[in-house]
Amino acid sequence: TWPWPLPALWVWMLAWGVFVGSRWLQLPLFPALLLATAVGIVGSVWARTAVRRVVMALGFPLSWWLLTGGAGTSVLAGLPAWGWLLPLALALALYPPATWKDAPLFPTPRGALDGLAEAVPLPLAGYVLDAGCGLGHGLQALERAYPEVHLHGLENSWPLRWAAAVYARHAHVHHGDMWAHDWSRYDMVYLFQRPESMARAWDKASRDMKPGSWLASLEFPVPDVAPTLTWTCPDGRPLWLYRLPGGDA
Repeated sequence: TWPWPLPALWVWMLAWGVFVGSRWLQLPLFPALLLATAVGIVGSVWARTAVRRVVMALGFPLSWWLLTGGAGTSVLAGLPAWGWLLPLALALALYPPATWKDAPLFPTPRGALDGLAEAVPLPLAGYVLDAGCGLGHGLQALERAYPEVHLHGLENSWPLRWAAAVYARHAHVHHGDMWAHDWSRYDMVYLFQRPESMARAWDKASRDMKPGSWLASLEFPVPDVAPTLTWTCPDGRPLWLYRLPGGDA
């Protein structure tokens, strides 16, 4: 239930603790490495996705190799003490703590929404939001599907927001928290989030969005809520569409 990446940090710390403790007890290097790596592998089974399991499992052996160079010269031997803050600062800029409960970077394929306008027509001068737009891939797909609408992207990471503004120049990309942002002006809010976020997204849409507007979620449905429409993307993935009650049929 911890927000990512806290589970990974905990497993890595535990693996390092086992390694240091094993060496303190004079266990030979190779068995100590195997034991600590096994701790990371076992801990990774609680990750929700395959990518996160790999990250958790490889965290200890990769960090040990970077620090020691395989028990030889450290790969980072020339790095000053303050230099360790640089990758941490970069990680926090790309993935600030406020986004830890949201999805990591999930790019939307460029043509994933081709043909959607035929199933879900929107006003020609309507407004569409990609909430958590990342690098702007979802905005590119939405622009192909709805070339006449006003497209907006919202991203809480400054580096990703800047990248999205360059990659999706046709859209208005803003920095901000998707959960604090007002969704009331939009005819559609598009999400490519994670399953755990969808109940919260539906609750916000129900409070913010106007009657007849749409919440669109790529791959992940809202739990315990029947979709208005399930549309199949050109690559076979489902797009779950929920229309807010009260609009014209």
